[in-house]
Amino acid sequence: MIRNLNIILIFTSMLMLAGVYTIKFAIENTASERTALIVQIDSQQGDLSLLKADEAVLNQPGHIEPIIRRHVAALAIAPVRQEQFGSFVDLPMRPVKPNMAAMDSLFTALDAGIDPIDAILELEGIE
Repeated sequence: MIRNLNIILIFTSMLMLAGVYTIKFAIENTASERTALIVQIDSQQGDLSLLKADEAVLNQPGHIEPIIRRHVAALAIAPVRQEQFGSFVDLPMRPVKPNMAAMDSLFTALDAGIDPIDAILELEGIE
């Protein structure tokens, strides 16, 4: 009986030893993958830093102005004028009171299960 128990314990300890080594090698593999990813991320961050520096240089007005002067006739560009943006006078005033009849009809339609947006989409041919 004791002999059988010893044999079982020896085989169990061998299986456990194999499992520990398997886990050890899996962890080492994961650590090496992590290190490779960290190196790759650092390299890409360096490349991104260089690209941002290049973009900053290329977007400087001193760099862009000669290009604009060469192509101003072909592109028909001019400085922006204030009139292009409109004014506050052109904005419609907010109504004093909301149209209660329209709101009531909207809520009634929604309660009845009718979605007014569907009708608009059908008129536009979207649905």
